[in-house]
Amino acid sequence: MTAAPPPEGFSRLVRTEWTGFRAARGRMVGLAVAALLVILPGLLGAVVARVICEPGPCPAIPVGPDGQGVEDRFTFAHQSLTGDGGITVRLTSMTGIITYPPPDHDKIVSGLVPWAKAGIMIKENTRQGSAYAAVMLTGRHGVRMQHNFTEDTAGLPGGVSTGSPRWLRLTRTGETITGYESTDGEHWTTIGTATLPKLPPTIQIGLFAASPGDLTVDRTQPGGAIQVRFTQSTATFDHVTLQGTASPDGWTNDQVGDGPGQTDWERYHRANGVVESGDTLTVTGTGDIAPKLDGPRIETTLIGTIAGLIAIIILAARYTTTEYRREPTQVLAAKATVVGTAAFVAGLVAAIVVPVGTAILRANGNHVLPASLLTEVRVMAGTGALLAAAALLALGAGALLRRGVVAIVLAIVMLVLPYLFAFSGLLPEAVTDWLFRVTPAAGFAIQQSIPQYPQVVGYYAPSQGYFPLPPWAGLAVLGGYAALALGLAVFRQRQREA
Repeated sequence: MTAAPPPEGFSRLVRTEWTGFRAARGRMVGLAVAALLVILPGLLGAVVARVICEPGPCPAIPVGPDGQGVEDRFTFAHQSLTGDGGITVRLTSMTGIITYPPPDHDKIVSGLVPWAKAGIMIKENTRQGSAYAAVMLTGRHGVRMQHNFTEDTAGLPGGVSTGSPRWLRLTRTGETITGYESTDGEHWTTIGTATLPKLPPTIQIGLFAASPGDLTVDRTQPGGAIQVRFTQSTATFDHVTLQGTASPDGWTNDQVGDGPGQTDWERYHRANGVVESGDTLTVTGTGDIAPKLDGPRIETTLIGTIAGLIAIIILAARYTTTEYRREPTQVLAAKATVVGTAAFVAGLVAAIVVPVGTAILRANGNHVLPASLLTEVRVMAGTGALLAAAALLALGAGALLRRGVVAIVLAIVMLVLPYLFAFSGLLPEAVTDWLFRVTPAAGFAIQQSIPQYPQVVGYYAPSQGYFPLPPWAGLAVLGGYAALALGLAVFRQRQREA
């Protein structure tokens, strides 16, 4: 076994390798080319992506309390409430329609999409994106308590009927909102609590209904073609009781986030709104109250990553000489340090396209989904780490196989090909999902800025920028492959020396 060198010896070895790396003009040019291959497509795409709305500017994406883009569109029958208080209702019916779902493309059918929702809500105000907490019955997920767009707590499963109503209650104590449910109005079960910081003394409290679009995906199209159809839900409430100091003016009917309905169904059948009949209120609505998933995201500017990765793979795989045969462990470790650091810096420089490209997209009328500063930093640093890990994988493969071309092809097949398959639609979705779990391509997850939400229907596929592993877990898979390749290269050389 080769003894580990003292730290100062390894430092000198790294400096020697860096001097040799820097002296080879082709390698420095290769790093610059890799960075430019990431930057230029992103900038070009941002420049040509123009959105024009008439009349005036395009409506901005509503932003939730935590800074994320949100959908906030529903029918709201509400009153103002000052101080502590609450609302109790009995929900006796919830129905809906779905327009032209497959295979009935020429029919409007009765039914509820899984996350249609109707219930009671406390909301800071009627501005889109303002803080809220709600208790609701959903189309297929039973009773839920949700707040501030991203938080979801499950209550009892099941639906509702006249013979089996659902009682819902929501109370406010300062900034704390508590949700309850009951089957008889006598015995109550706590669903959960929510804290809404800086909730003002006077808020809006009432009943709501919403129904997100019915989403299907045509997987015969490359990458999957998304189709979303209009849906609507209608809920009937009675035994409506308010606790606390409520408005004396009665119920106000608002279409939060939208004007009057414009579909033929709403024009000629049932428009969104509220109907009062004695102590019974019937609320009809469409839209959703959830994180926004569709639209350009900050990682849209990183479309050139694939080209940059290929350039880095070629550079790193060729960065092997006969020198490592003399001192395999130390020299290979020094080479890995040099090429990994160089690739990381190149990726970090290239990631400047994220803030610059995003600014250009927004200037051109594109409403890019908001991401926190921490997320943006993670995406940018993660791009550098992605290139560095790819470089180490290619370096290890080159040292192990001793054939640069074979190592380049192998690294591209393992890292780049699954990504191309995901967007081409050539493989079943289940296969591409598996590839992004167990191959080095899992590392692309580090660039995902918008998470998946179980309570929101979406097309969560790699072709849409959603990966099966969390960002750091995906990068760890790629790093594991790189470590394995380097370890096998060292092991093989030691065997030969023995």
